[in-house]
This record gives sequence, C-alpha cells and structure tokens, in this order.
Amino acid sequence: MKCASLEEVRANIDRIDDDIIKLIAERTDFVRQAALFKEDDEGVKAPDRVEAVIKQVKEKAEKYGAPLNIAETVYRNMISGFINMELDVFHKNK
Repeated sequence: MKCASLEEVRANIDRIDDDIIKLIAERTDFVRQAALFKEDDEGVKAPDRVEAVIKQVKEKAEKYGAPLNIAETVYRNMISGFINMELDVFHKNK
C-alpha cells in the first residue's frame, strides 16, 4: 500500500501496533497456561525451546522480508519478559 501522506503512514502504523498488542495479549494467555505444565525453573526457561523459536522467527522474517536483526531482537526481548512472567506464574502455582 502506497501512502499519500505522513498522516496516512502513521495511521497505518497505529493500526498495526494495535494488532501487535492484541497478539501479545493473546500470547500472554498461552504463556500463563504453559507455566502450569512445567515441572521446574529450567523447564520454564527452556533455552533449547527459545533457540528453536528464534530460528523459526528468523526464517519467517526472511520469508516475509522483515529485517532479521530487528525480528530477532524483538523476539529475544519479548521471550525474556515472558519467561520472567512465566516464572512468577509457575512459582505462585507450585
């Protein structure tokens, strides 16, 4: 989509941001559920799973033409935050 003005560009970015936040909220629900199936802190941290997710993210970024370094950085930061949240949920339920 070719925009005709900066306002139109910003409106589209705002629309996309709204979608991203909705998806993060949805992902949050599943992360909380995942904590209930884990057996220990290492299961929550799951470094092998983290790297598998990062590998998939990089493949998807390449497929869709997103900058790999930005996709990886965003996901590593997001996963780190989710792991901290999941650890809290895990400890409250054990």
